[in-house]
Amino acid sequence: MDGAVTRLPPVVTGVVPYALLAVLAVVTVPIRWAHGTSPAVDLALCALTAVWMLGGFTLRPAWRERPPAMAVFFAGLVVIMMVLVVRAPWFGFFTPAGYIFAFEVLPWPWRQVGVASVAVVAGTAQSYAVDMSTVMGLVTYAAVVAANAIPMCAFAWHARRDDRRNEERLRALEEAREANRRLEETLAENAALYERLVARAREAGVHDERQRMAREIHDTLAQGFTGIISQLRAAEQAGDDPADRRRHLAAAAGLARESLSEARRSVDALRPEPLRAARLEEALASVAGRWSDLHGVPVRVTTTGTARSMPPEAEVALLRAAQEALANVAKHAGATRVGLTLSYLEDEVALDVRDDGSGFDPARLGGDAARAGFGLEAMRQRIEGLSGTLAVESEPGAGTGISARVPAAREEACP
Repeated sequence: MDGAVTRLPPVVTGVVPYALLAVLAVVTVPIRWAHGTSPAVDLALCALTAVWMLGGFTLRPAWRERPPAMAVFFAGLVVIMMVLVVRAPWFGFFTPAGYIFAFEVLPWPWRQVGVASVAVVAGTAQSYAVDMSTVMGLVTYAAVVAANAIPMCAFAWHARRDDRRNEERLRALEEAREANRRLEETLAENAALYERLVARAREAGVHDERQRMAREIHDTLAQGFTGIISQLRAAEQAGDDPADRRRHLAAAAGLARESLSEARRSVDALRPEPLRAARLEEALASVAGRWSDLHGVPVRVTTTGTARSMPPEAEVALLRAAQEALANVAKHAGATRVGLTLSYLEDEVALDVRDDGSGFDPARLGGDAARAGFGLEAMRQRIEGLSGTLAVESEPGAGTGISARVPAAREEACP
């Protein structure tokens, strides 16, 4: 990294030095004539400078990757510039070309040496009228050179620091892309494994278990991977804000841990984490809160009726329905707010999830939409497997409402 060379736009190195040299050559002619001298030597030096830049840089792009060749080119250019300045101080206006080449062809830390040498040429031009035979004259000359060298060397140092920051950011982006690529490969491998599992699971008694696992995977791993990918993409786009990048990476790590725990519970047919130590309404509030924090969309959770205990499978079905509905809102709706209502009715418990997003036409849940329909199909299988009902109401531009209802056991109210 420390040896990197700053690459300027081609127009800067290919036009500016020649334009400055041409202007100074034109200006030199009337000045010399006005003083009764010939401009021939100055014009010859200008021609030599142009040939040196053409032969050593412009027409030799391959040499730009060879530090020794560029060092010789730059040293020769500085010598010619110094000769021009000693003969005619107005050639100090050509020193910006020297700075340009110092940044273009010299790696760090030799760039600082090149910038300082050009600053000496500029200071020599600016001190042309100073009497160098006196101590005060030498001090003045040194001060002028320092006034040129210090800010330019400081600028070169800041430019190097910015280059390193850019390289680190690009490397971080490349690492994130590589992580995304590996994640996509893992998802593809998982999809292939799942297809093989489906092919081998056609024996009697396996169908129900396969369906259960498919629903659990969709409700846990798939949604978790989707959230992880979203957070990693947000971290890529965080730019120069390390706090924002760390926040997204921490959210991705949290989703990975949560998905792994849910996957293990699904394999063991255990209750989901939110229901292990909480009632259904509390579990729904917890899921909605985490989803809102992750996606930045407010969720209002409301419970109506008298809360009462439910069969574990009914609680799991309603919780999974809420998770799937919220996942669909995040992926497709573009909503600004979501409402989640749990209603304890006389003979059933109802869960309603509504959003103010873009909506869709339920009649078109086929074709391209079929790939997004597995979540709804899994939700419907869960609810109808408990003799419940699932209804989807939506209209383009008018949001979406999902209502899941399951029979409620007649038990005493919860304290």
